Amino acid sequence: MTHHQFKPSGVCSTLIEFDLDDQNRIHNTKFTLGCDGNLKAISKLTEGMEAEKAISILKGNQCKNKGTSCADQYTKALEAALSGNA
Repeated sequence: MTHHQFKPSGVCSTLIEFDLDDQNRIHNTKFTLGCDGNLKAISKLTEGMEAEKAISILKGNQCKNKGTSCADQYTKALEAALSGNA
């Protein structure tokens, strides 16, 4: 299992952490700051999910008029981890 950290931009959350197992399934996601209840829900819903599936579901989700969201930034974190850049 590999641990990843990602600093999101344009959102309230300041850090996204998660683990990927050898089948690229997501575990132990934690967001620092942001909308606590919503981010805990995203973490629970994606636990054990293949990273590619989470990306396909959450990518492009927007918060207000920010052009991104914590969920969208999470997909950027997952993509970076899959490409070896996180």
